[in-house]
Amino acid sequence: MNPDIDPFTEFLASLQAQFSGVTVFVQSIVTPGWRQNQIIILIALASIAWVLHRVSGNLLENYVRSREGWAKWKLRMVVQVKRRLGLMWFALMAGSIYLVMQNITWPSRSYLIGLAATLAAVWVGIAYAARLVRNRFMRRMVMWGLWIYATFYFLNIADEVSAFLDRLAIEVGDFRLSVLTIITAAVVIGVLFTGARLVSTTTSARIRKNEDISPSMQVLAVKGVQVLLYGFAFFMGVKAVGIDLTGLAVLSGAIGVGLGFGLQKVVSNLVSGVIILIDKSIKPGDVISLGDTFGWIQTLGARYASVVTRDGKEYLIPNEDLITGQVVNWSHSNDFVRLDIYFGTAYGDDPHVVRKLAVDAAKGVDRVLSFKAPVCHIVGFGDSSVDYILRFWIKDPTGGLTNIRGNVYLALWDTFKEHDISIPFPQREVLMLEDSKLALSRGTHIPAPE
Repeated sequence: MNPDIDPFTEFLASLQAQFSGVTVFVQSIVTPGWRQNQIIILIALASIAWVLHRVSGNLLENYVRSREGWAKWKLRMVVQVKRRLGLMWFALMAGSIYLVMQNITWPSRSYLIGLAATLAAVWVGIAYAARLVRNRFMRRMVMWGLWIYATFYFLNIADEVSAFLDRLAIEVGDFRLSVLTIITAAVVIGVLFTGARLVSTTTSARIRKNEDISPSMQVLAVKGVQVLLYGFAFFMGVKAVGIDLTGLAVLSGAIGVGLGFGLQKVVSNLVSGVIILIDKSIKPGDVISLGDTFGWIQTLGARYASVVTRDGKEYLIPNEDLITGQVVNWSHSNDFVRLDIYFGTAYGDDPHVVRKLAVDAAKGVDRVLSFKAPVCHIVGFGDSSVDYILRFWIKDPTGGLTNIRGNVYLALWDTFKEHDISIPFPQREVLMLEDSKLALSRGTHIPAPE
């Protein structure tokens, strides 16, 4: 760029040059000749491709509907093919006509047809290659970006467009930031991020398959690998386009102090998450109780832990609450959990028999451990019953606690009913005196005793 020329003036001159080139091309198309004939052929091919797209798309859809049990990836592939059948037909027909015209006439008389066939084929390839990007928004951005670049490249105007974008710049002292630099940085960082994601996914899968590493350390290792790879990709991408980050050191320090005061809770949750992963107090799969919330840890995030309850609710509990609050971890050191249930029987039933029957009933329930034998003890003499406690162990608290208690209660009911053991309930007797019966029969008011 010439420093003696005003940037805005140079920008206008560039636009004028581009507009002049477009005007010349349009005039050549309007003028009768082989270039106009090629445009007419391309329009006819586009119309035929549109008709073939509708017809072949319906045939393909009917064929797929007649098939059952296809895998989802096959159905997705068919959908992608159906969407781009028109472009495929156009590329196939334009390419065939181009090859024929190359052999029967001068090459210049089929140049536009060959260019259109090449662009159509490249666009189809880019559309399928972009499917490697999972995020829908990013996939569209990548696809459109590659389409635009491929078009400029095959039109031999990529250098002119690059120079034009480089002239659109902001200059402050020695600092210069152009649109071309921003686009280049986005592309380089995107490619590096894609590579980092692929490496991170592969590494994470291997870490999770390693049974020698505890679940909490697996989560910590996976997050560490992700932070390292994505951070490296970002800085390498920025350095690759020539942006100097040393000048941002002071600014980043000031921003860090501001964020430290404004995002104390967020930072606290992040630090608490790291502490949880390091001390292994809570790990994915553990069954915990926090206040009224009872469930098992599904995932440990950077800011919160996902706890799923038996009724399907998913609670997102901040990591700070798991550090500062009282948490009951039912499976911290092992999966064994002891449960207690209370019941009572009549005073006329032999307590020795009741205890034996209760233990046998608990042993016959699924999920109750036999090698940790249930025990039954008398805990008191109530107003109308002898009170007992039955204790038993299970090894799968994730299977639920209420349901196993209910099954043991049901087993006790069946056993006691079979052996004539009665479960008492409070009863009251009302004695009617003779004078009271006579007064009631006459409807006389009975005075309250003084």
